[in-house]
Amino acid sequence: MANEIIRAAAKRRAVKLWEVAAYCGIADTTLCRQMRRELPVERQKEMLAAIDAIAAERAGVSV
Repeated sequence: MANEIIRAAAKRRAVKLWEVAAYCGIADTTLCRQMRRELPVERQKEMLAAIDAIAAERAGVSV
């Protein structure tokens, strides 16, 4: 499956992919479509940063 790193990070941090999409300002259907194929490294970093930011926000920590 493509983008396993992103999927695993989101699962580990209890962040839903639709939350990542909303944080990045795109529709969840767009993210779903993008996740079908391996994303470029720069886009993966952006998604991982979004996951970290969402998780930190829940924990009450400023990013």
